[in-house]
Amino acid sequence: MTIALPSTRDALRGRRVEVYDTTLRDGTQGIGVSFTSDDKIAVALRLDAFKVDLIEGGWPGSNPRDVAFFERMLDVELSHACLAAFGSTRRKDALVEHDANLAALLAARTPVVTLFGKSWTLHVREALGASLDENVAMIASSVAFMRDQGRRVVYDAEHFYDGFADDPDYALATLIAAAEAGAERLVLCDTNGGRLPEEIAAATSRAREHLAAAGARVPLGVHPHNDAGLAIANALAALREGATHVQGTIGGYGERCGNLDLLGLLPTLVLKLGADQPQPLTEATALGRFVDERANLASNPRAPYVGEGAFAHKGGIHVSAVNRRPETYEHVPPESVGNTRRVLLSDLSGRANLVAKADELGDGALADEAATLVGRLKELEHLGYAFEGAEASFHLVARKVRGDHRPYFTLHGYTVMIDKRDGDGGPRCEANVRVQVGDVFEHTAADGDGPVNALDRALRKALEGFYPSLRSLTLTDYKVRVLAGPDTGTASVVRVHVETSDGERTWGTVGAHTNIIDASYQALLDAIDSKLHADGVVPGGPVAFGAEAAAEAPLRS
Repeated sequence: MTIALPSTRDALRGRRVEVYDTTLRDGTQGIGVSFTSDDKIAVALRLDAFKVDLIEGGWPGSNPRDVAFFERMLDVELSHACLAAFGSTRRKDALVEHDANLAALLAARTPVVTLFGKSWTLHVREALGASLDENVAMIASSVAFMRDQGRRVVYDAEHFYDGFADDPDYALATLIAAAEAGAERLVLCDTNGGRLPEEIAAATSRAREHLAAAGARVPLGVHPHNDAGLAIANALAALREGATHVQGTIGGYGERCGNLDLLGLLPTLVLKLGADQPQPLTEATALGRFVDERANLASNPRAPYVGEGAFAHKGGIHVSAVNRRPETYEHVPPESVGNTRRVLLSDLSGRANLVAKADELGDGALADEAATLVGRLKELEHLGYAFEGAEASFHLVARKVRGDHRPYFTLHGYTVMIDKRDGDGGPRCEANVRVQVGDVFEHTAADGDGPVNALDRALRKALEGFYPSLRSLTLTDYKVRVLAGPDTGTASVVRVHVETSDGERTWGTVGAHTNIIDASYQALLDAIDSKLHADGVVPGGPVAFGAEAAAEAPLRS
């Protein structure tokens, strides 16, 4: 028997979904996420510019930071979004007028208040220690009180889908109580994040029908968590069944496995299902990275649509096809979400990868040398190099293959000393380098917090007099990977990735060697070369070592 299911595209085409962002409250419950009040204000302003409809700023009854945030937001004007404060229904033994949590919500002075209450009999009895009737009364009186105080109320039915599976009549009764008390939105929460799309669809449909039969025409919303990896699928299931409001976070931040990722859902709604949303999707990638930076967390490269790897191609056949017809391996144009196509370089790379990467980096004119460059990169990768994230080193190798690379200096040797004495605190690291720029020789030394830092400082000290722009360089990241074989142990090849910034751009370089200092030097040298080349500095003097040359001739020390 064939069952005709309603089409999600038909259900959502031309519809407008209300977007409620809870990054600043639910998102902060995620591992490693922490925002200052300044961070929260900055994020709120970006969310407003992205035309989010409601911004949940925090729980003012739970911590001083959220109280301070709401106080400061009184002087901040939002152009599109409404600010919401979040909190629970009253305690079971308290009058609404004397409940501290409700008082804190009122003190936040937001136009919208989001109240959560219990929908699952298990939580009512075990977590609240209340009777089922008491819980219904707590919901109704709390919502009514906030309405009497002039607040718009969004009601979050916590654990609704689990509660519905256990006792559907009671879960629905809690919705009726909130609706009759004046809630403007009823949000069905998959708090544990474990329900399947068909369960979400059935429960949402039943809730919509039950409310309509009771004469309570209150819009439904959905609040999915991602513990089973189904948050977006569950949101779409609820929206297909009539929900018009969705709650999530930027980047999917949140407790345990996180909340619904709005930057994964919104492009799907607009680009695939034809929803009519005001959010400017071309700003989605920038918004995601801004929130990551404010949270002081690395962006997820595999995030749908907005991740650094969302439109990254490594296999040569894939790159060749994408160069001809992007839709062969890209489900939407990267620019539609503000992202860009990336060509990755590895031992899987072919001619198409390198030509595309050269064009991407502005090298160009590599068609005749592509085969030679492919061979050279494969040799280097066999020696331990990896050029993903090290485009500046690739740029240098490409220029050498093309024959237009000229070195900026010659290293005539370096020495690194680590001196540790009993009772003398930590080890002292010192490096000295001997370089030649043109006909001028320079011999300098510098201390550092470690051998690599000392070498970096000594090298910069020697070169900054010749190339003053190097003073702007900052080493922003340093990663080491040991490429151990079965019998190599401490003699294994070490790969070093360095990320460098001059305040305007950031670039990555790579070095590989059995000696970690040599590997680090190669990466540092390529970083300097990239900076000077980008600045248009004209090089001179004899040959220097770099990512390519160092693989053939180890540095002298």
